Amino acid sequence: MKLMPWITSLFFIHIMNANKTANSKPNFVLIMVDDLGIGDVGCYGNKTLRTPNIDRLASEGVKLTQHIAASPLCTPSRAAFMTGRYPIRSGKWHLGLNCKESGDFCHHPLNHGFEYFYGITMTNLRDCIPGHGSVFVTGATKYIRALFLTGVVTLVTCILLYHAGLLHIRREMLCYFILTNMLIFSAMAFFLWNFKYFNCFLMRNHKIIQQPLSFENLTQRMTKEAVNYITRNKETPFLLFVSYIQVHTALYASHTFRGQSQHGLYGDALEEVDWSIGKILDELEENHLQDKTLVYFTSDNGAHVEEISSSGEVQGGSNGIYKGGKSTSWEGGIRVPGLLRWPRVINAGIVIDELTSHMDIFPTIIKLAGSSLLHSRIIDGYDLMPLIQGRSVTSEHEFLFHYCNAYLNAVRWNQRNSNSVWKVLFFTPNFNPEGSSGCYDTHVCFCFGDFVTYHNPPLLFDLSKDPKEERPLTPQTEPNFDQILQIVQQATEKHKKTLQAVHNQLTWNNVIWKPWLQACCSSWLDFCYCDNDKELGMD
Repeated sequence: MKLMPWITSLFFIHIMNANKTANSKPNFVLIMVDDLGIGDVGCYGNKTLRTPNIDRLASEGVKLTQHIAASPLCTPSRAAFMTGRYPIRSGKWHLGLNCKESGDFCHHPLNHGFEYFYGITMTNLRDCIPGHGSVFVTGATKYIRALFLTGVVTLVTCILLYHAGLLHIRREMLCYFILTNMLIFSAMAFFLWNFKYFNCFLMRNHKIIQQPLSFENLTQRMTKEAVNYITRNKETPFLLFVSYIQVHTALYASHTFRGQSQHGLYGDALEEVDWSIGKILDELEENHLQDKTLVYFTSDNGAHVEEISSSGEVQGGSNGIYKGGKSTSWEGGIRVPGLLRWPRVINAGIVIDELTSHMDIFPTIIKLAGSSLLHSRIIDGYDLMPLIQGRSVTSEHEFLFHYCNAYLNAVRWNQRNSNSVWKVLFFTPNFNPEGSSGCYDTHVCFCFGDFVTYHNPPLLFDLSKDPKEERPLTPQTEPNFDQILQIVQQATEKHKKTLQAVHNQLTWNNVIWKPWLQACCSSWLDFCYCDNDKELGMD
């Protein structure tokens, strides 16, 4: 499974319905920040990072304190956010652009309902910024070395055994074996060495306008695209999805914000994001759209606590009091900020402690847009409006199922008529070094094999009393221990029966690099170089 894929960009779509007049439906501005920890948002308790515009959303709207990502990893989390369904239902883990031939754009947002796109469709990694090192080397140095050494040792051993007469194969077969391995290693080296030229590019609609991607003034350029779209479409209901990559590897901030925060480059990046959000909110007000627009703010998953620069500087965000981080189903990996603002419709300053999910945004928007959900598809999210308008005091989510990759990792039970929120974990990652809160040796925690510890019986926590997940309950400390596990197990079996097998998009044939599908704005001889995005952004 790819560890850190995501989509980051601006997505735009008009909201139309023939049964209602356009003026009766709201606009939607959806804001998602990559790998933003709940401990980094001032309205959730941290006062050292300057985020006045994010705080403003909280003070003028609703703050969700138990808002849960459907996955602790970027792409499956975003897939759930955009579909209202657990990502396991679609198997959508990867990013990409083309499927069968160059230019078919099968994964492009314009092929999935959006009318305008500005951003990147591929994975953004520190490899995209010169001088920031390589996530491939940083995250898996010993594995890459082991693979390389294994290949070299295998080749040398075969050659020696052949010349010693102990390996009885034809010389042509030995040459073919050596040549094949040399080609494989050469292709791997070529791809990694030229990664930023191949996978770091900026698109406007179907056209690549900058390759490799330049990060300087990228936030300003994205912000300008967003505010211009609002102005162009102020007379027609629209949906704008703004996805920020700035607080994910590779961290970056423009020269205006660089060196201004107390929290290094991470703080610089987040404060620049906050500036951008302020510009978008200002544009809504200038066009008198603030009372007609539902604004939603969140993060795709918890902060990446293992994020360390190539120079050794700790650059990951903060998950506050919560354990673990990105890629784990501990609270630090899945509890994310959730803010909604809609003046005159949603009362200001409300705090909701009930269980909510990323998956709730999809059905909420569908209902407000005057459309309806397809009955032929299971939707796991619920309309949030009754809860945030006070027409309901209880979340419709009784159970939430937490996946780590394709593995069911944990279950949350929001027990009715009780203050308890039970959480059961079937396995947990092995943190390294031992006693830390992350998997620093591998740069991110994995979900299988020797990387995890399975628990029998599963770990049980009452999050209402132990949100830090420090004290697992036992039959001695919780009288209803066995009954709780039994109810959770029954809910799990019921959930599993609703799942259907989907196409595995992570076969070797799907994930291996295919040069003939490579997006390229010029030619291979020019290393796919182009720069047609000359805008300098906003003041």
